[in-house]
Amino acid sequence: MIDVQHWLSALPPGVVYLIVAGVIGVESMGVPLPGEIVLVSSSLLAAAGVVEPEWVASAAAFGAIVGDSIGYAIGRRGGRPLLARLGKRFPKHLGPAQLARAEQSFARHGVWAVFFGRFVALLRILAGPLAGALHVPYRRFLVANAAGGLVWAFGTTYLLYSVGRAAEHWLKDISWAGLVLAVLAGLGSTWWLRRRAHRMESAEVTPDVEPAASAPDAESVRVGGEH
Repeated sequence: MIDVQHWLSALPPGVVYLIVAGVIGVESMGVPLPGEIVLVSSSLLAAAGVVEPEWVASAAAFGAIVGDSIGYAIGRRGGRPLLARLGKRFPKHLGPAQLARAEQSFARHGVWAVFFGRFVALLRILAGPLAGALHVPYRRFLVANAAGGLVWAFGTTYLLYSVGRAAEHWLKDISWAGLVLAVLAGLGSTWWLRRRAHRMESAEVTPDVEPAASAPDAESVRVGGEH
């Protein structure tokens, strides 16, 4: 993600917005692309003042809504054979197992799978084509698609923008010594938690081992007494 962010930072803002809309749009058509990584990287660039957050969010929402709609049309026309071909071409992302999970989500949640699918990597790719192949009414699909795209795009952008701005302000106000102490404290607490978890795991195993080890001793004492 750092490489993507560095690459985007060298481009003019207008080109960044087009890339955000294009990558997310093509991903929403059913082609596995790193749409979320591009959105996260662009949102962090907005926090650094390289691009404007409202344009990043608008480009992401536009790409999501239009891409899903095109994916819906493609899925409605191509149907299940199209999804099967996509699965053969991208077996890691759109194989039979992934398609089955996506269909289960549609069966359970109906059109809400389109809304919440925007926040899940698998459904973000398959929601449009799958809704079309399953002949979900387009009006219902469009409402869920637009709502999910807007919430996902603006929510993700402004959340990361706010976190990035707060982190930048915080880092300016502390010394390097304080930063080093914070990192050491974090490493120390992580080490302590891992050590404690290891001890708890050992304590859980010990009771199962002790009876088996002590049984022969008790038996030998009893037999010795009989003799």
